[in-house]
Amino acid sequence: MLTHRHTFTRLCAASAAALPVLLASPAAFAAPRTPPPATAVGGERLGLSGVQVAPLPDAPALPSHLTGESWIVSDATSGDVLAAYNPHRRLPPASTLKILFADTVLPKFDRNAVHLVTDQELQGLGEGSSLVGLKENLDYRVEDLWRGVFLSSGNDAVHVLSHMNGGIRQTVTEMQSRAEALQAKDTWVVSPDGYDMDGQVSSAYDLSLFARSGLRNADFRMYCGTREATFPGAVDKDTGRRGSFGIANTDRLLGKYPGLIGVKNGFTTNAGSTFVGAAERGGRTLLVTVMHPDSYQQVYDETAALLDWGFAAVGKVQPVGRLVDERQPDGDGPTGQAGGVAGAPAPPPHAAGDSRPAASSAAGDGRLGAGVWSAVLTVLAGAVVATGAVVVVRRRKG
Repeated sequence: MLTHRHTFTRLCAASAAALPVLLASPAAFAAPRTPPPATAVGGERLGLSGVQVAPLPDAPALPSHLTGESWIVSDATSGDVLAAYNPHRRLPPASTLKILFADTVLPKFDRNAVHLVTDQELQGLGEGSSLVGLKENLDYRVEDLWRGVFLSSGNDAVHVLSHMNGGIRQTVTEMQSRAEALQAKDTWVVSPDGYDMDGQVSSAYDLSLFARSGLRNADFRMYCGTREATFPGAVDKDTGRRGSFGIANTDRLLGKYPGLIGVKNGFTTNAGSTFVGAAERGGRTLLVTVMHPDSYQQVYDETAALLDWGFAAVGKVQPVGRLVDERQPDGDGPTGQAGGVAGAPAPPPHAAGDSRPAASSAAGDGRLGAGVWSAVLTVLAGAVVATGAVVVVRRRKG
C-alpha cells in the first residue's frame, strides 16, 4: 500500500520528467478550440438576430435579395452603424483577417527597409495558399512585402513579415491582443494570414473595427488603395540582372465603384467569400462588410448595393449601434465609447502554433512566453499539493 510520502515522491518525479517536454513544446498549451462567449459590443440591437435598421421618413429601402450570412453598414468617422444583419455572427474570415495583421504589424517597420528572405521563412504555408511569389535568398523592401499582402493577398509575404516580427506564434499573439484592444471580442486568431484553421473566427462587426483602425494609417490606406504595382522578380542567371513582374489588386470593386478606398477581400473553400469595403463620397467615409454570400461575385455586388444604400440613407436613419473606440493602453477603458462593453478580458494564454502545418514552426517561435512559464509552474505546483493527480500533455498534430 502506497503512503502519502510515496505518492508525493512519484508525483514530483513525474513533474520533473514532464518539465523538459513542456519547455520544448510550448504548443502543448494551445488556446482552446472554442473562442470565448460572444458579447454584443456596440449596442443591444447589434446582438439581436435578423436585420436591424431604424428608418426615418423618406429613408430608402434596404437592397433586396441580400444573401450574406452577416453584414454591416457603418460610418467610419462617427462610428454610427446605419444597418446590420447578424453583425456579431462568428464566421471564418479568410484573408480579410490580413486587415488585423496589417493593423498589428505594419507600423513596426520602415517601408524602405530591406529584408533578405530565407528559405525557412517560406516554410509551412498552407496548401493552396495565395502567393505573391517571393523567392529565398533575395532582398525585398518592406513596401514590396506589403504590396504582396494587400494586392496579391500573398500568404508568403505574411509569413516573411511575421518572421521579421518575431515569428508566427509571436505575431498571432500580438494580433489577438490587438483585437482585444479594439474590443473585437468575436475574433479568435490562429493563423496570421487568415488561412482556414480550427477555431479561427471573426465577425462583420470586428472586421469593420479592424478596417476603421487601419484606415487611420496613411501607409495602410495607400496599400489597400493600390490597383497595380511592379514586383521584384528573380535574378536572371545569364545576365545577373533582377527581373520584375506586375501584380494587380484582387479587389474587384477597386477602380470600379466610385470613391472606393479599399479595403480587403478574402476567399477560401471553407469560409466562402468575405469582403470589407470602404468608400468616400461628399466628405463621408462608409464601411461595409459582407460575409459569406451565396457566391464569389455576390460579395462585391452586395457590398456595392449596401454602400449605395448607406450614402442615400445618411440622415434618414437612426443609428442602431456604434463601432466602439479602442481601449486606452492603461486599461481605463475606451474614449468616446457609446454602447460598447468596457472591461475587455486580458489576452488569453494563446499559443497557436499547434494548429499550423507541422513545417510552419520556424525561427522566432521557440521563445517561451509568460503563458508557458505560468503553465509550467501550475503543473509543478499541482504535483506538490495533489494526491493521485494525473498530468497529461497532449500535442495536437497540425
